[in-house]
Order: sequence, then C-alpha cells, then structure tokens
Amino acid sequence: MDEIIDCPSPNHDARALPVSILVLHYTGMVDAASAIDWLTRPESKVSSHYVVTEDGQVLRLVDEGRRAWHAGRSHWRGITDVNSASIGIEIVNPGHEYGYRPFPAEQMAALLPLVADIVGRHGIQRPNVVGHSDIAPTRKLDPGELFDWELLARHRLALARPREGLADPHWTPGGFLLALERFGYDVSDGPAAVRAFQRRFRPELIDGIADGETRAILLSLLLDRERGRE
Repeated sequence: MDEIIDCPSPNHDARALPVSILVLHYTGMVDAASAIDWLTRPESKVSSHYVVTEDGQVLRLVDEGRRAWHAGRSHWRGITDVNSASIGIEIVNPGHEYGYRPFPAEQMAALLPLVADIVGRHGIQRPNVVGHSDIAPTRKLDPGELFDWELLARHRLALARPREGLADPHWTPGGFLLALERFGYDVSDGPAAVRAFQRRFRPELIDGIADGETRAILLSLLLDRERGRE
C-alpha cells in the first residue's frame, strides 16, 4: 500500500464499541478539495477515517482508535451506533447530485489494499463491509450502483452477488422485508430498504420492488449465512 498522507480532522470522539464494520461512502461534492475541506472543518461536524482520491491518493483524517463522524443516523445488524463500531472511508466521487460517474481504476487500486489492511487487522467479516446506503437506506445512496462491489468480492473483501442456483422463494412483500431485516437492514421504510438492497446486489434495476430475482438473491445470501459461508 502506498504512503498514507495525514490530514487531521478535529471531528472525532471516543468509541463505545469495538470495530466490526467498514462503511464505504462517496464524498458527493464537486471535487476532492471541497470534500477534504468540509471533512476537516470543526463546524461541519463530519469526518471519516480515510479519503481515497480519484488518482489513488489515500489521506488519513481520523485515527482508527477514535470514533469518526461519518455514518450519521444508521443501523446494521442490530448496531445503531455505527460510528462507534466502524471505520469510514470516503471515496472521492461527485455523487448523484453533481455528476455521478464510475470510480477510476487508479482509485479502486488504492482502495483494495486499504480495505484489505483494515479488515485484516480488525477481523471485519465480509457481510460487514457495507455501503452508506446499506446502513441508512432512507437517507443515502452512496457509494451507489456504479461502485465495483464485485471487485472487492473477487478479493474476498465483500460479499459477492449470488448468481448460481437462484430460486425464488415467493415471499410476500412483508415476508421479504422480514428476511431483509434478518439479513441486517433497517426496514422501517420498506421501499427504501429494498432499493438499498438492490443498489448493492442487483444494481441494474433499482425500483424498490421485491421481484423474483431480488427475492432469490436475498434467499441465497441468507442460506449462505446459515451454512457459515458468508
């Protein structure tokens, strides 16, 4: 991994939980300079542990031992103080508001060893490598449908999208939400939760409708969990 540049943010406090989650974000601002400036301003009250620029530079804003303020109101697998339990990485991208675009190869090449190092040191399990939209489906879209989750999955750094042997369990809409909650999502807003799941595991169609393919993907993920294959 290339050298990490320290760019301290004052926006952090003490952790209340051990690290078990890695949250990936996009910056959602016009450029890297604007994002870094905002993440390091006291008045913004936001931060992350790392920023990865589009040309592959990695900046450290908050020491991993401290609680960065990146997740906001969020929930994942029963944890509601996600900031306390997580490392946050901001990936420079203008996001849906300012011209969302694919993440450059140089950026992903820098992200991979950073993620591998973090999950290895903290023992973070693949299901707990998540996007901001997974932990806050009513509020967030990032890192979004163009993020290359499959690249991380090929390196066993995130869950892969199930593609083989899919079978539709024909759950009712309510049954699907129960299954989605069991997997880890906050389902208080059903359509938002379905869209977040689709954005992560079936990004070519994000409509908030739990169709047969969406149901089959979730069933496969749950079966892998039960069999200890996550």
